[in-house]
Amino acid sequence: MMECTVSTVHWPLKTPFRIAGATMLDVPVIQVELRDAAGNKGRGEAAGIDYDGETPASMTRQISAIQHLLRNQLKTEELLAMLPRGGARNALDCALWDLRSKQTGLRAAARAGLPPLRTLTTAMTIGLGDDHQTRAEARAAHHAPLLKIKVDAERHLDAIRIVREEAPQARLIIDANGSWSRPLLEQLSPALRANNVELIEQPVARGDDDSLLDLDYPIPFAADESCTDTASIAALRGRYRYLNIKLDKCGGLTEALRMVERGKELGFELMVGNMCGSSLAMAPAFLVGQRCRYVDLDGPQLQSRDCEQAMRCDNFLLYPPTPALWG
Repeated sequence: MMECTVSTVHWPLKTPFRIAGATMLDVPVIQVELRDAAGNKGRGEAAGIDYDGETPASMTRQISAIQHLLRNQLKTEELLAMLPRGGARNALDCALWDLRSKQTGLRAAARAGLPPLRTLTTAMTIGLGDDHQTRAEARAAHHAPLLKIKVDAERHLDAIRIVREEAPQARLIIDANGSWSRPLLEQLSPALRANNVELIEQPVARGDDDSLLDLDYPIPFAADESCTDTASIAALRGRYRYLNIKLDKCGGLTEALRMVERGKELGFELMVGNMCGSSLAMAPAFLVGQRCRYVDLDGPQLQSRDCEQAMRCDNFLLYPPTPALWG
């Protein structure tokens, strides 16, 4: 048996962070540590999927229910049958990847069949705030090469215009978190093109994806809430061009790597995202980012502090995790 401990950590945010339908003051996460008989330790972190009702308490209960099955020879693929997709499996899966790397001395990237890791440019997120807040955040991040703007059904073009004023050279992604509709998309199209928006994340609600079926739109869509795991991908064809892969949604690095392969096979382009959290949560997602056109791993940059051995981020250029952190 492996020893498994689960703890809850709250990562404070620099400022309240708003998206369509929610406001966060801090990021509650679970951290899982696996220890073998030789003293090797593997760690993983997960925030879970709040809009699916996941909390640190619910994720901890899920892990406690299967702790007796965590034998030394456990394979990451076996976790897929032990737990459903979500934060609990994500934290446990990533901890197991880390433990196997510590046991073998072989980095997780090499075990995943990846070439030497390259640095990645991460998007910086502008939260859903009033004009003053939006302008302040955009001004602070004006030198970022890629900005992601949170919008909803009422606040959209005003926020985009403010960000464009403060960061005229930045590439722009819009994230509606499912708050828009097809009529609103059609109405906003000219202004979005005029502001050089290049990607729209989850414009319509999960379950309303068919409304995008015959829509000839000049800006590609990325499926986020509608893209959960490998099984969800086929139904997104003809509706979205990009898949936003998040380890908390799909339940870990093992499933995320499967999503990469299935998505490529079906002709999708890829994005990697996060549900916030520390560098410990971003580190395994960084491996997925090696295969992605868009990288959104700015969670630690939104927080007032990070974990020990934090990933280096200079001018939005994210560097690979060290072995001391993960993998």
